[in-house]
Amino acid sequence: MHFDITHPQVMNAVARAMEEDIGLGDITSELTVPGAQQASGAFFAREPMVVAGIELLEVVYGLGGDGVKLEILKPSGSHVVPGDCLARVEGHARTLLRCERTALNFVQRLSGVATLASQYAYAVSATECKVLDTRKTTPGLRILEKMAAAAGGVTNHRMGLFDAILIKNNHITAAGGVREALEAVKGQPIPAEIEVRTMEELDEALACGATRLLLDNLTVDEAREWIAHIAGRAVVELSGGITLRTIRSYAVLGADYISCGAITHSAQAMDINFRLTLA
Repeated sequence: MHFDITHPQVMNAVARAMEEDIGLGDITSELTVPGAQQASGAFFAREPMVVAGIELLEVVYGLGGDGVKLEILKPSGSHVVPGDCLARVEGHARTLLRCERTALNFVQRLSGVATLASQYAYAVSATECKVLDTRKTTPGLRILEKMAAAAGGVTNHRMGLFDAILIKNNHITAAGGVREALEAVKGQPIPAEIEVRTMEELDEALACGATRLLLDNLTVDEAREWIAHIAGRAVVELSGGITLRTIRSYAVLGADYISCGAITHSAQAMDINFRLTLA
């Protein structure tokens, strides 16, 4: 999985994180470490994981100081075990220490997203169903968390409100009904999906030409009944309360997609260690 470290939102996120942590300077390192001291450092996995965001080290060290030599050993998408070295850096000791926490924060968080995503993707293996991520992301870090989710093997859903039409229950209420909402988006050049809450809404949506349906908060038995009723007339996405433990029970029913907000909103940061060695 390629991490686009040149994307303006990525550059901005890293710059904000560096400013947040360093501010006017790393007081401790400046007082305790000689300015000319050279060092090397290595990032090690301390638990099994799928790596994500390691490419951001180039941006972090580029902003944190000059002359740092970086070698990435395990690119995003790599499956690693405890003890594996993910990347090595060489440069001024002060620079390596100044960048340590921001580097770890990004790689630990994004590797957590990728690792959880990989577990969801594995849970639906050998089915025709694909797992989608959602917009339930950390504010300001969506593009990075979406990249991490893809590195873990799931499919990115819409990036925001601007790149796909998703008519949810509140839109239906505000528009005056399923038919009114679908009529309002007819002819748009971007894809449209509609959430249906009852069998009556489902039938109305199909009658109005809906090609993609979101079925939310159904039990396995309800999902089986609704998917059978749809009978291939529309693409089906399931969502709502589907966990790692239950996802396969839904995936085998014939749904095309299952969206899981937990991949980004509930991922746990991975345990990664940075070890410094003086030159």
